[in-house]
Amino acid sequence: MTYKMESSEPRTFGDLRGSRWAEPPYRGRTVREEIRANLLARLECGTPLFSGIVGYEDTILPQLVNALLARHHFILLGLRGQAKSRILRELTGLLDERIPIVAGSEVNDDPFAPISKYARDLLAECGDAAPIAWIGREQRYVEKLATPDVTIADLIGDVDPIKAARGGHLLSDELTMHFGLLPRANRGIFAINELPDLSGKVQVGLFNIMQEGDVQIKGYPVRLPLDVLLAFTANPEDYTARGKIITPLKDRIGSEIITHYPRTVQLGMEITAQEAWTRRGGRPLDVPDFVLETIERVAFEAREDKRVDKRSGVSQRLPISVLESAVSNAERRTAAAHEDRIVPRISDVYAAVPSITGKLELEYEGELQGGDTIARELIRRAAGKVLDERAGGADLVRIVAWFDQGGALKVPGDERSELCYKGFAVVPGLLDVVEDVGLSPKSDHPRAVAACELVLEGLAAAKRISRSEELGYTRAKPERREPGFGKGGISFG
Repeated sequence: MTYKMESSEPRTFGDLRGSRWAEPPYRGRTVREEIRANLLARLECGTPLFSGIVGYEDTILPQLVNALLARHHFILLGLRGQAKSRILRELTGLLDERIPIVAGSEVNDDPFAPISKYARDLLAECGDAAPIAWIGREQRYVEKLATPDVTIADLIGDVDPIKAARGGHLLSDELTMHFGLLPRANRGIFAINELPDLSGKVQVGLFNIMQEGDVQIKGYPVRLPLDVLLAFTANPEDYTARGKIITPLKDRIGSEIITHYPRTVQLGMEITAQEAWTRRGGRPLDVPDFVLETIERVAFEAREDKRVDKRSGVSQRLPISVLESAVSNAERRTAAAHEDRIVPRISDVYAAVPSITGKLELEYEGELQGGDTIARELIRRAAGKVLDERAGGADLVRIVAWFDQGGALKVPGDERSELCYKGFAVVPGLLDVVEDVGLSPKSDHPRAVAACELVLEGLAAAKRISRSEELGYTRAKPERREPGFGKGGISFG
């Protein structure tokens, strides 16, 4: 990406020396000072600091602001799916819209304080005629996923024999160096995801750059006084485990910020609705709020389930993927049935089980039961919680009594709304309850069908009725009794 220069921007070093960039506060300002100044300006104006970050306003963002105001390198510690990478990418909004560099520089050299031999030689040779280029804020953000095979050459650089041969340079000459990702992030932000996965040797090299501004490459000392904000992410367990990260590097990270999953279901629903791809064009989409809540509660139930690995966590991507899959299943049904409106139901959430199983890391007990079984149980429990929240005081006795007396109901998930509505109307009091508790008016058949499924799923979760894929909804199965020593049975003697 090349930033398009405006006609007013200086194009030579002489022009630059006569512009505002040659005067304080712009001249000599480090990237951390730049971020600090822009952050203070936003705080004074009341401008939103970051877009799309929900649920961190009172917890994470104040800590992050403090770290940036203190000019700290920082690390975000948290489980997967806690918006760590998104926060890092949002930092680019705190950089200046554009800055000048020495044209052709690989390390974004400041014309007034060049660090590379290339830029120093060019300025010495051309003087005021030295060309100036401009880069935008997006070009000043570099991100790298740490893996054990990342080398010093990848991050910092290596000696390039071809450059040496073509230029007639000694290998020790700085002009023979091929710069890695970190030098190329000079005067910008360098982010490393999963920091503990870097080998100890690379961590030492990173520490040397942070602390001393120098590094040895193939035995040759290279001085690189980089101007960069370093931001890291890591899993808390990996970060605190002995041997995963060298102590000197950890000691140089100014702030340690611990992220978290949404604290409330409502916040989770906001994030899921914001991130999920649901605006697809075509037929209008109408997702009932109780379906959204059921999907979100699946993630909350999974995070509390002892069969799910707590160290791995349950990503916020789970409810996002489930919502997208549920909408897709409803979209498929609506297209096949030639209906006018897409209204996802609880049965569509069950159709999204493949979006759940791939995102759950199970403990041994969970592996024995199987991901599919656990996913369906999580959906049922989530539906039960939603029904308790929205219709906890409703009289459901007539509905349960009908099933207890032998009533059974099986409504295929791909049936048209009108046929499903007629099926649910057979159950005494079901549609009345749906309307009385405000889930849906009877007149809106697609929404009423979704609400009826919620009520029956909630009753199944409470074990007041039974549900199976083969039989549908039936009377509650009696509790299985363990062998005991009470009265009854056959006596011998």
